[in-house]
Amino acid sequence: MQRRDFVKMMAASLVVMNTPAIAALNTKTGKRKKLIWVVLRGAMDSLHTIIPKTDSDYKTLRPKLSKNILTDALHLNDDFAFHPELKHFYQLYKSKQLSPIISVGTGYPKRSHFDGQDFLESGLTTMDHDTGWLGRALNNFKAQPDSNAIAIANSVPISLRETDKVSTWFPTKLKDADESIYDALLNLYQDDELLLSRLEEGISTQDMVGKKSSVKKGSFIELAQSCGRFLKGNTGTDCAMLEVGGWDTHNNQLYRLKRQLQQLDQGIQALQKELGDDWDNTAVVIASEFGRTAKENGTGGTDHGTGGAMFVLGGAVSGGEVLGEWPGLAEEQLFKGRDLQPTTSTFSWIGAVLQQHWQLSNQQVEAIFPGNAPYKHTMINS
Repeated sequence: MQRRDFVKMMAASLVVMNTPAIAALNTKTGKRKKLIWVVLRGAMDSLHTIIPKTDSDYKTLRPKLSKNILTDALHLNDDFAFHPELKHFYQLYKSKQLSPIISVGTGYPKRSHFDGQDFLESGLTTMDHDTGWLGRALNNFKAQPDSNAIAIANSVPISLRETDKVSTWFPTKLKDADESIYDALLNLYQDDELLLSRLEEGISTQDMVGKKSSVKKGSFIELAQSCGRFLKGNTGTDCAMLEVGGWDTHNNQLYRLKRQLQQLDQGIQALQKELGDDWDNTAVVIASEFGRTAKENGTGGTDHGTGGAMFVLGGAVSGGEVLGEWPGLAEEQLFKGRDLQPTTSTFSWIGAVLQQHWQLSNQQVEAIFPGNAPYKHTMINS
């Protein structure tokens, strides 16, 4: 079998595989509901991202950091503003497709990045590396039972463990193989069912994402573009996980977070563009393992903290407001006198998105996030 014949066959089979589900979803829009989970690894500084501009203690705690971002900050409401680099986020907020959520926490009691990320991804009251909240949610997504997930990663992250409906993809640093090599391998493996199926799966995945890109290889922007290619259309891939590191800003935070937020902002813009019309049916949830100290340190940065922030955005999202409860930055209002106090649960916000976007029941959400009931706030357009 030649590679081009295989690709044609796979395309035809995908149409056949998805036809029953498409018919079942044609009750209103005919579009499949997409969910994308983005983890910011390293503890994003929420106070540098969603700026509490009217809290009088902010400038006192951060005289150097605040001075350089307040002037050009993007006005959200009377109390908060976005970092100046979040230009596309700001446009989404103004068009009611994005809501930032302030002062959130997962309940993780310490300040270890690795354990904090594992806790965030497992979604349980105690860490379990074998099961993740997104994998459990996908198993409970009965409205689209044929939905699959893709992790833009080298291996299946904790978030997607528990389900067998997941594959992975990450751009290789090796030179692209010639077409003739794929043809030779297809012929070589034709008598080995396992090797042939793995090769076919790889070729199919590579063809879905394409090879051409004008942005830096492996950057979040490229990964987000590729994610959009995987999810658009009725292929059955309706869920994805992205991750981006570099948020651990103990020093030189002004420059480093400017770069990070610019990359995040442009990546989401690229994702939206790639999804096209499917953006209207998409919800994106972005969170980090915890926040950072309220006070800047002596090296132009901040240290590991507790309360953080998250974002819910997308064409399916009912946004345009700053959600959550602001606890204040006075010393007596800080967690242990040093960190932003978490006032709401990261998991309960995600549970609300799952319940409204994927129509999961209270019981299903409770099984995904034990002890964290979904909030009643409207997160998704009806």
